[in-house]
Amino acid sequence: MPYAAAQITAVMAGFIPAIHVLFGDKEGVDARDRRQVYAVCARQTAMPGHDGLGFMRFFSSTLIALPAAVISFLFSAVPAYADLKLCNRMSYVVEVAIGIDYKAATATRGWFRIDPAACRVVAQGTLTADRILLNARALGVYGSSPIPQSGGDTLCIAPDNFVIAAARQCRSGQSPAPFTQINPTRTDDGNLVAYLAEDSEYDDEQARLAGIQRLLVVAGYDAAPIDGVDGPKTQAALTAFLRNRGLTPDIVQAPNFFAAMIDAVQAPSSTGLTWCNDTPHKIMAAVGTDDGKTVVSRGWYRIDPGKCLHPDVTGQPKQIFSFAEAVDAENRGLKFKDRPLNWGGATQLCTRESKFETNEQGDCGTRGFAATGFAAVDMSSGGKTLRFAMP
Repeated sequence: MPYAAAQITAVMAGFIPAIHVLFGDKEGVDARDRRQVYAVCARQTAMPGHDGLGFMRFFSSTLIALPAAVISFLFSAVPAYADLKLCNRMSYVVEVAIGIDYKAATATRGWFRIDPAACRVVAQGTLTADRILLNARALGVYGSSPIPQSGGDTLCIAPDNFVIAAARQCRSGQSPAPFTQINPTRTDDGNLVAYLAEDSEYDDEQARLAGIQRLLVVAGYDAAPIDGVDGPKTQAALTAFLRNRGLTPDIVQAPNFFAAMIDAVQAPSSTGLTWCNDTPHKIMAAVGTDDGKTVVSRGWYRIDPGKCLHPDVTGQPKQIFSFAEAVDAENRGLKFKDRPLNWGGATQLCTRESKFETNEQGDCGTRGFAATGFAAVDMSSGGKTLRFAMP
């Protein structure tokens, strides 16, 4: 099986800078009663994809670890939690899963989506708890799946919106993930806040612009470098993107701009390579490029059911190759009628289960890789959409 997300340990060089979460100084609490955790779980039913204010009325602050990320924390403790707010000063749209330890019980919930330069109240009301823990992921639109954050606790998550009351013993459809204990800063109004930040230390305006630049690059427009600095190059790329995707300029200031931009990025494109997942399963894909001198293979890219994705193919390669496979909730390769459910071809390129990028395609096995059959993609018309469907 070429891919297994649970084993992602390799780093794609230069993909994402180091990321930090900033907290303040407060004092912690001690408590332990399993029944109260379950009782509060039962009372709170709002899902994170909606208002995100239910489920124990706890949770805030997070960190996200992505390729090439080095995590740093400033820890403290908080005695009682009021409204908890998380602010995203990164150039990625992220989804956060939250955990709580309270009186010998541990529960988790996800996913809370937060756009660049946006804040979200993820819990309301006073809460006492032993510990708050976080895990986060970037949306699949950014390409290769993020490596998990490093954390001292392994708790259960699920692919879609979830509430797990007993989160240390994973059941069917759940998978273990590392969570990190964090504590937020208390603001003057008595509420709590934490910021997700990259090494670039963007302010809100810079984070928003860097988030736009990153999505433009994903869509194949030249908005690099991703630095949060406006200029003619970024504006030209944004103007072309909006025009080509049928979006009006006023959408840039709309509250749902990032959602609209991601929808447009995930739609099939008339230029470049597009993967579209028409199956009910998650798909992991890899791309190969041949510029006439070097053949590079790169993966993995997560494509959720019903979504499309543009792999980050740079330059003007003479040939492009594609491989994709369907995986289950535990990221194990799926079979259909006793055959692997994958889409490839006869060109043997090197892959491995973790994130990878390699420009050496010989002796895959001796270098810790596996030889995988990729399909050559006909790009003669300027763009190609590969649709993955059930046999």
